[in-house]
Parts: sequence; structure tokens; C-alpha cells
Amino acid sequence: MRTFNDIIPPSRRKDAGPLISPPGRASLDLSQDRPPRFPYTTMVVVLLVIVVSVGALFYFSTAKVEVTPSAVSAAVQTSFTANRSSGVLPFETITAQKIASQSVKGSGTKTVNSSASGTITIYNTQAKEQRLVANTRFATAAGLIFRIRTAITIPGGTTAKPGSITAKVYADQPGASYNVGPTSFTVPGFAGTPQETMVYARSTSTMTGGASGTVPVVDAALEQQTRSALQAALGPDLAASIKTQVPDGYVLLPGAATTVYEELTPTSSATTGMVEVKEQGTITAVIFPNPALAKTIASSVAGLSYQGEPLTLVSADNLMLAAVTMPGPDAQTFPFTLAGTASLIYSVDSNRIAAAVAGKTRSGAEVAVSNYPEVKRAVIILRPFWRQTFPQDPSSISVVTINP
Repeated sequence: MRTFNDIIPPSRRKDAGPLISPPGRASLDLSQDRPPRFPYTTMVVVLLVIVVSVGALFYFSTAKVEVTPSAVSAAVQTSFTANRSSGVLPFETITAQKIASQSVKGSGTKTVNSSASGTITIYNTQAKEQRLVANTRFATAAGLIFRIRTAITIPGGTTAKPGSITAKVYADQPGASYNVGPTSFTVPGFAGTPQETMVYARSTSTMTGGASGTVPVVDAALEQQTRSALQAALGPDLAASIKTQVPDGYVLLPGAATTVYEELTPTSSATTGMVEVKEQGTITAVIFPNPALAKTIASSVAGLSYQGEPLTLVSADNLMLAAVTMPGPDAQTFPFTLAGTASLIYSVDSNRIAAAVAGKTRSGAEVAVSNYPEVKRAVIILRPFWRQTFPQDPSSISVVTINP
């Protein structure tokens, strides 16, 4: 009798396990029929990286020209004439003053009656020059009177930039009370006139030499020896001091300074039997605006093919100025000779270079800047890398000068 235990009724076939393919036939993989999923996350990350990268390139975009200026070295052996505060080659004078003292053994006393003296700078804010006659008075706030002994003329100027001149003044009366420190002066003769506030003076050092009565004395030979030593010590100090007074943009040439020494009246020392020997040194120097001096030198050098472009003098160490006399307080011109080697460097006008390359391609910009004599070498920098043209607006272009 047959049985049907191995036959699965249709109602129970869903509970049956997976079908087993017959031997020799591959099994059916139903998962291959599912559609693949799109990689949205990966695409978003890639797009974000691209956007950030492009944004960074534009943010750090650059339109720049790095310029190395031309430099020349020229031998100079020429005579020049400068004019005080005006002309193609203007000049100014500056002054420094120092006092040195040394205590030595005294050899007695003497009676003296001397007047103080010193240097003042006189200013003029009028547009026209102002002449002052000999013996013109200058008064301190305390009423002490000092006078100039020679006539002078003060150049015209403005309130912002007064004309000025230095002059030596002498106390109206003898005595130590006139040995006043740096102070301001008025001109009593201008009281009640417009010049009262337009012409004035100031001192930057102490008035010295005023004495009256009995003072100690020193053996003549010892005093002379001491003063020589004091002058030797003052020289380097004065030279260092005058250099600190040179304004920015001006040049002090070697040989353009002169020093005058003055014997001050000896005074009693704090130590009994000793005397303070004092020596005053005053150095006066002529200075020139650097660009004006550089252009004047370049114009005098034959074969330089100089066309008046802005220049500066790199160093004055290899030049020497010589003059018959240094300019006095009233001198308006200063003839001198200059000899040596001048190291000059062209000044780069950033606005001029930026305007020259604005709107040009890289190659066009290189040609444009090569036509300027002040440019020795120019490096064009354009970023991002695909940018090949400078902006039309010069203010968007950076020009950097690299010292050679």
C-alpha cells in the first residue's frame, strides 16, 4: 500500500525551506533584481569640497607686481650751489651744543665782568622775508634782554612751516643771571605791530659765560692742557649729537659740519682749592633733502642718461663735501664741491606702476613695466592660476618694492 508522506500540500508550502536546485543547475539569486542606490552623500561631499576650493582660490586671489628698482653707482667730482630752503637743491643748517668740564687745582682768584651768550633760532611766519638790524633785542619771559650783533634776514614761511635762521645773541648786561636755560624769546621792537606774533625765537641750549665778581683762576699751562683734553672729548660727542638731529629724508654729508669751541669762565669746585674748567663746543652742519641731492648728483654725471626720475642717495659714506666757508646765519647760498662715489637708487612710484599694468595681460604687463628706467626687474603674480589679466582698477593692484 502506497503512502504520500513526502508530498507537501499547497497550503503548507509557504513554510517550506529554500528550494534546492537540482544537481548541476545554479541557484537563483533574487537580490540581483533590486535597483542600485544613488550615492547622494558622496556627491554632496564632493560638491562641497569643490565649492570651498573655488571659493578659497577667489578669496586669496592676487594681482601683484614685485619690483626691484634700478641702482647706479657714479663717480662724482663736481661743484654745486645750494639755496637756503628753496630752489632745485635746498639746504638747511642744524646745530648741537655741549659743555664739558674737568676739576683741576686752582692758583688764585681774579675779578671778572662778562656777559652770557648763546645761539637762538629765529622764526618768521610771514610770506615775505624779514630783515633784522644789528643790535636787535630779544627778550625772555622774565625780561632778560639779549642782542644780535650783526644784521640778519629771516626767510619767509607760513604758520605751519616758518622760515628760520640761527644767530648768536649776547646778554645786554654781565652776570651769571643771564646764564638761562632753553627758552622762548620775543622781539620787543615789534610790540604793537603784526610782526609781534609772526617773528619770534627759541633757544635749545643754555646761555653761558655770564659772570660778575671774583672767580677762581688756574695756571695758564694747566688750563690750556685741560681745555685741549676737553675739546678732544667733546668732538665725538658733538658729531654723534648732530646726527640725531638730522630730520627724516635729509642727508648729512661727511665734511658738511664745522665745530667751534668756546672757553667758559672757570668756576669754583665743590672741593676746596679746586676749579672747574669748562669748555663749550658748538657744531653746525649743512643738510640737504635726500631726493633733491640725489637728482642733482645724477644730473651732473655724464653718460648716465638720467631723465629726471626720482632718486635717493643710498649712503653718503663714500662722498666728501668741501667748502671754502660754511654758510653763516644770514647766508642764502652755499657753494661747495662734492667728490667720491655716489650710490643711487631709483624710487618706484607704486601708483604709476599699477596704472601701467591695469587691464593688461601678463605678457602685456611685463612689456609695460620694462619701459620704465626705475624698474630693474618685475615679477608678475596673478592668482588663481587661470587668471591672466590684471584688474582694470589700479587700486586693486598691489605693487611691492624689493630692495636690491
